Amino acid sequence: MNVVRSILGILYISVDSLAFQMRPKKLSTSKIMAAAPTPSDMRDTVTVLGFGSLLSQRSSKTTFPDLENFRLGRVPKYLRVFGHPASIFFQRGIANLKTLEISSLSAEYAGKDSSFICSVFEVSSKDMMENGIPSEAFLEREEEFDIVTVPYVELQDGSTREGILCTASTDDKYLKKWGQERFEKDYVQYGVQTVWGWQRDSGLKPCPVYLRHCVLAARSMGQECYDSFVDDTYLVDRKTPLLTYLEQNPQIMLTEPPPELAERYGG
Repeated sequence: MNVVRSILGILYISVDSLAFQMRPKKLSTSKIMAAAPTPSDMRDTVTVLGFGSLLSQRSSKTTFPDLENFRLGRVPKYLRVFGHPASIFFQRGIANLKTLEISSLSAEYAGKDSSFICSVFEVSSKDMMENGIPSEAFLEREEEFDIVTVPYVELQDGSTREGILCTASTDDKYLKKWGQERFEKDYVQYGVQTVWGWQRDSGLKPCPVYLRHCVLAARSMGQECYDSFVDDTYLVDRKTPLLTYLEQNPQIMLTEPPPELAERYGG
């Protein structure tokens, strides 16, 4: 297992050698992470829990440029799963329906024996929440998910707090929220007949460009975050850990994004 991790690490450096040369001094995890805010500092803010591309502070700031207190936490009782396709992958030309490499990440409730490390940060509640529920603008950004408030544990001090998490939903909820016309535009026209109805034996696989992006994002946050990402993330069967999939498909880490998406999907 450690040999595999080392090989993958060497592969990352090879793929991203130019990026590493341009950043000769890589920040350690302790320098990246902020301290958890006190309750008085959190007025008019919402705590967001990120588990994929939002593991990277740089990537998170493309969506939330004014985020604060970026740090790590752990979400108990939830599983991180590549279990549904994302329309945006088709729109950006990085999904492969023929091979079923179209999947994105979500979190789903799994019980006491499951958990994963996440990013934690605060953003202004303006345009995020309205009267305690997700705003229309936020729902548009995370269209296919159920957005729920869940407990999480701060890695730095072990305290338990609450944050919002994008969790698995259902096709019925999607249709009720957005309607059949949008579903056909965002999914059916690309040959996808369901968002959340993929069975465990469906053969659904991660979108390679997105997967590479998430792995690099987790790696940028240090060993503990990276280990959790490859060990505590599963394929659609809910049995195969991501590390096994990467061992079997080392070419994933060589799948660079198109030039116009290099910054967005660069870790």
